[in-house]
Amino acid sequence: MKKLISWNVNGIRACVSKGFLDRFRELDADVFCIQETKLQDGQITLDLDGYYQYWNYAQKKGYSGTALFTKEQPISVCRGIGMEEHDQEGRVITAEYDRFYVVTCYTPNSQEGLARLPYRMRWEDDFRSYLGSLEEKKPVIFCGDLNVAHQEIDLKNPKTNRKNAGFTDDEREKFTRLLNAGYIDTYRYFYPEQEGVYSWWSYRFKAREKNAGWRIDYFCASERLKDRLYGASIHTEIFGSDHCPVELLLKTE
Repeated sequence: MKKLISWNVNGIRACVSKGFLDRFRELDADVFCIQETKLQDGQITLDLDGYYQYWNYAQKKGYSGTALFTKEQPISVCRGIGMEEHDQEGRVITAEYDRFYVVTCYTPNSQEGLARLPYRMRWEDDFRSYLGSLEEKKPVIFCGDLNVAHQEIDLKNPKTNRKNAGFTDDEREKFTRLLNAGYIDTYRYFYPEQEGVYSWWSYRFKAREKNAGWRIDYFCASERLKDRLYGASIHTEIFGSDHCPVELLLKTE
């Protein structure tokens, strides 16, 4: 069995001060992906015994950023998606293993007033093409904060959020297109009707206390990996960020 974890830590230094290392050891993942690290090279040293560490930093200080920690050394590691427009913000790391790729991704937020929606739409098309180029070689597992609640059951208040970042028709349609390109939303694969389980809550209005959340953190897997999917979960009991970790279990045989 292989365990994969993804967590938007909303600033790894802040998360470490809130118990990240204890949670990391308890989860004991084979591959642990994080998003929104919010730091530059040299600003933190994590003692993760038994793991190889790979980081991708944004050029802008204290912004975005991803990391991937893995027990098994990958065949290769790539940062970004090979397009200069998208590769300034440290949003993607791809690790190649023997039988599949693992991609950690922090999708751009469309922002208040949808100021960045046009850019987000270009990102969606280019990221989907990037995954397709990997898919030609071997199956893909991609995870992270994808900044979209796909269906109405994926957030507490769908009607009042229809035109807000993360739940616009445009963003949802792009995610549908992505899944239709041959990927499985693994949590929905195991729990197609599950309501009230979210991965992100605003820090405002006691949203987490009231469970007024959104499911915007995902593990998606190539259709070709369907027979190897064993379980998926969302660790709503884990604090330390405004997001909680999400998990995928894979059969090794």
